[in-house]
Amino acid sequence: MNSINELALRRIPFSSLKSSTEAFIDYCLPECRPKFNYALIGSGVSQNPNQPVNIREPHGFQLGGVSIPHGKVNPAHMHFTCEVFLCFKGNWLIQWGFNPSCESAEIGELDIVSIPTWIYRGFKNIGVDDGFLFTALGGDKTGGVLWGPTTVAAAQNNGVYLTKNHQMIDTTRGESKPPEEELFEPMSASEIDKLKKWSVAEMSSRIVRFNELQWSTAGLLDSSLPGCGAQVAAVVGLGMSEEINLQAKITNAHGVSIEWLRIPVGGQVSKHLLNEKQVIIVKKSEVEIHLEAADGNYVTSIAGNEAGWDSFSIPSKCWRIFKNMGSEEALIAVLISGDQRKSITWSDDVIHHANDLGITKDANGYVAEKRFVERAQ
Repeated sequence: MNSINELALRRIPFSSLKSSTEAFIDYCLPECRPKFNYALIGSGVSQNPNQPVNIREPHGFQLGGVSIPHGKVNPAHMHFTCEVFLCFKGNWLIQWGFNPSCESAEIGELDIVSIPTWIYRGFKNIGVDDGFLFTALGGDKTGGVLWGPTTVAAAQNNGVYLTKNHQMIDTTRGESKPPEEELFEPMSASEIDKLKKWSVAEMSSRIVRFNELQWSTAGLLDSSLPGCGAQVAAVVGLGMSEEINLQAKITNAHGVSIEWLRIPVGGQVSKHLLNEKQVIIVKKSEVEIHLEAADGNYVTSIAGNEAGWDSFSIPSKCWRIFKNMGSEEALIAVLISGDQRKSITWSDDVIHHANDLGITKDANGYVAEKRFVERAQ
């Protein structure tokens, strides 16, 4: 069990984030700079050894962020594990294909898109200058990043070279150009042509629009208890929802589940624990977090507003309570490690209060009416 001091280190205020503007070879391209790359949990796929990282502890997934001004782009690249964009501000054009033309789809604030593996992708800011995407990458070891041939060639034309061991060499700063045999070799056009081609319709099945979410008012055992009232919407994978009919639109394995959680003014999610690591990002309101530590109780708050969106990493098997202390409904993105369905352990008080209201969980862990569950033999 973590100490109070150890738990305090898992709080990530948005104001504490430090970016790298030279995380990748595209820093030299006028159409891409400045690009601000953030690493909240894990170093992601940054090719800069000096990339600032808030929490390096393995979580089974990695959480980053990116911001570029209006009109700027992140060029074609590929990952081997999932890449999920959570749009927290602005409007973005998500692009994919790049051989040589690409398909595209727009996303707006609160939309989430999961990009398939083994596909070249990029994005462009078509909204406000300070637009922001959180990015989730599957796995503690992502396998790195493969840049598209046009990106590699453009970087070389601007004096920046990538070696086979993914070291960036900038000849405009007096560094020596690597020998040809040491240079990174991108995929050829014919090799890219063999990759699966995703149509706009197929990619649309991997975009979860916020205004199309299915919210469950019985997504948690305590949702119906006085002073609680939280609702859950599934986005990616099997999360912590205890509503039998709530299904995520995106179901394939990512190494992480993603859900939205909203808590009414004055409401809470009562005392519970998870066996997995959980990361929460507050989009709106102020959320007070109560955690049980080895040397007492740790209480802190994180907030989401125009100034930014705070995050917190909660360790596995840690008792927790979330309370909405703000003047508006709290909206929280919830990321939990693993592809398995998450099983919540509730405190005895929560179970007893739910039972008194005729609510329990069935043998499969879903919220149900107690009178029906008790009839079964």
